[in-house]
Amino acid sequence: MFERFIQFTAAACLASALAIGVSGAQDIQFFRIATGGTAGTYFPIGGLIANAISNPPGSRACEEGGSCGVPGLVATAVASNGSVANVNGINGGSLESGFSQSDVAYWAYTGTGIFADKGAVDKVRAIANLYPESIHLVARADAGIQSVADLKGKKVSLDEPGSGTLVDARLILEAYGLSESDVEAEFLKPNQAADLMRDGNMDAFFFVGGFPAGAITELATSLSITLVPITGTEAEGLLGKYQFFAKHVVPAGTYKGVDTDTDTVSVGAQWITSTDQKDDLVYEITKALWNKNSRALLDSGHAKGKSITLETALDGIGIPLHPGAERYYKEAGVLK
Repeated sequence: MFERFIQFTAAACLASALAIGVSGAQDIQFFRIATGGTAGTYFPIGGLIANAISNPPGSRACEEGGSCGVPGLVATAVASNGSVANVNGINGGSLESGFSQSDVAYWAYTGTGIFADKGAVDKVRAIANLYPESIHLVARADAGIQSVADLKGKKVSLDEPGSGTLVDARLILEAYGLSESDVEAEFLKPNQAADLMRDGNMDAFFFVGGFPAGAITELATSLSITLVPITGTEAEGLLGKYQFFAKHVVPAGTYKGVDTDTDTVSVGAQWITSTDQKDDLVYEITKALWNKNSRALLDSGHAKGKSITLETALDGIGIPLHPGAERYYKEAGVLK
């Protein structure tokens, strides 16, 4: 429904521009932000950012209480398969920008990890680090899963191909001495995995995203769940081997019935684009993202929006900044 709203909004803006006149219509520019599945955190955050940076022809000026986005820009949040798919879409030119986990962006730019056989995506560039993404391992409370090692022989969804979650799930299994062949692996979006779990046909699933995640919140209202901790010497080894992982905690009470803090690990959610995008455009987009009006929108629009700050915009970025974004951060004094 939200995606339809955004698409409708874009169409309405175009119609408005056409009504203004040919010159107004010529000034309009579309900018897609590829996110993830609609049940995750990327999608609603993408919608907030799209609204923040948009300023369609005919809009009231920022100083008059109107949009403080980029003049003539209509940004849209687009549902996708996630980080890997977003990188590929940006590289292929079918997307202007998208969200990616920090590890996936790093591997893409350097041609290492999961991109070792594909070659480096050397034109990928960063706009901003957004927020930490918690690695959730969700299990049915009656499944007897207290640690990652307990997944052996269980029916587990690792998320769908093209997602950053699938990449990280494989790394975590490996850290605990497991592989896909040790579990009954499924490759489903979190909402699909949650539906199967609710029906008794799924023991656990991985999801990487900012908490609270919609699919997990909804599941917890109808089924007793547990968040499985990712801790111990295995987790320490994972952190030592892959620098893009960090220790993380999902606080007690984030999800119904999970009444204690859950120690896990996280990666950074980052907004990326490519060198194909003009420097001036990305500069204006970055400037709009950190406008004080955008701050209010992010703070009120989603629980994770408050974690998106200018002070952490450069944290954990392992790829070059886009020149337009770099120009803004220098002007703002956060980059020397």
